[in-house]
Amino acid sequence: MNEPVKQLDDDKGAPTVLSEIPRHPSGHEAYAPVDTPIRIPRLNAVLFLLTLLTTTMAGGYTAGADFSLLRPLSSFASLASGLSFSIPLMLILLAHELGHYMTARRHGVDASLPYFLPAPFSQYFFIGTFGAFIRMRAIPNSRRIMFDIGAAGPWAGMLIALPATIIGLQHSTIGPLDTSAGGIDLGNSLLFLGLSRWILGVDPNSVNVTLHPIALAGWLGFLVTSLNLIPSGQLDGGHVTYALFGRRHRLIARYAVLACVAMVAIPFVLGRNYWLGWLLWAMLLIIIGLGHPTTTDSDTPLDFRRQVAAWLTVVLFAITFTPVPFSFTPPGTPQEKDKVYQVMQHEPAPPAIRISRHGREI
Repeated sequence: MNEPVKQLDDDKGAPTVLSEIPRHPSGHEAYAPVDTPIRIPRLNAVLFLLTLLTTTMAGGYTAGADFSLLRPLSSFASLASGLSFSIPLMLILLAHELGHYMTARRHGVDASLPYFLPAPFSQYFFIGTFGAFIRMRAIPNSRRIMFDIGAAGPWAGMLIALPATIIGLQHSTIGPLDTSAGGIDLGNSLLFLGLSRWILGVDPNSVNVTLHPIALAGWLGFLVTSLNLIPSGQLDGGHVTYALFGRRHRLIARYAVLACVAMVAIPFVLGRNYWLGWLLWAMLLIIIGLGHPTTTDSDTPLDFRRQVAAWLTVVLFAITFTPVPFSFTPPGTPQEKDKVYQVMQHEPAPPAIRISRHGREI
């Protein structure tokens, strides 16, 4: 269903996270028996283990661990500090991809098991992965089946991301608003903002919230969900749009590209904060194509139950969407009102990382 896509970084060092981009290699229909035994290919297993390693190292770097080939034993022992980030993140990605895979299997559509993409140099890519994807080897024969497969991934991932965010926020710490140390700040989606207000009991825009690694994994789960639900091409959102609107999906995809450009151009003109990554996303959407493969039965609309589920998926996209996912505050910058969640702080020498662990900072 999906082919790997190279991670794109903006010039501020903020990674673009992509869970999957569905690609259909051919227009023919092919269906696999539902009772076919599930065998895990060696490549899928190796990629999963490597991604678990790189995300654990990324979590360890964020927690302040020091990895070095010159100290293999101590470095290996330090991996434990990154598990509170890597395990929930891997579970979110795995749930997302298995949602697609199991739904495709239930409908008898031939699809691959998930391929995970490890990100090297975890000290620079603080996420530790480029995402994951599955490959659907054929086009479902109806818009209804296409919707079921496309929407299953985001909702399955949210089943893990939502409780992870709640648990992580309960262990995050709050401090006075201070941007003097600089660092990478995370933006707000409506869902994450609402959960922060509810659990932390404060306006997160008026304080420094040092996220627990589990909360960071949950935040990334929301971001992965919203990026995959962009209503364009063969993203999950493209599947939903095609199933819901039929031939009008291409027009909606064009508007999605224009929206990505506008989210950079308009704030730039107004002197507001923006994320250059949206320009890269606009290019990516054009490269992968704004169209969607046509199912054999392209005229039968979604039934009422699926229409309700489709509009709820649109709502899910809206509440997990973050206009400015990442921003960088240079050291010594005066305090700003839009300072929100803190992930990394750069001290004079060497760069240091702070993360809350059960109420204390390391």
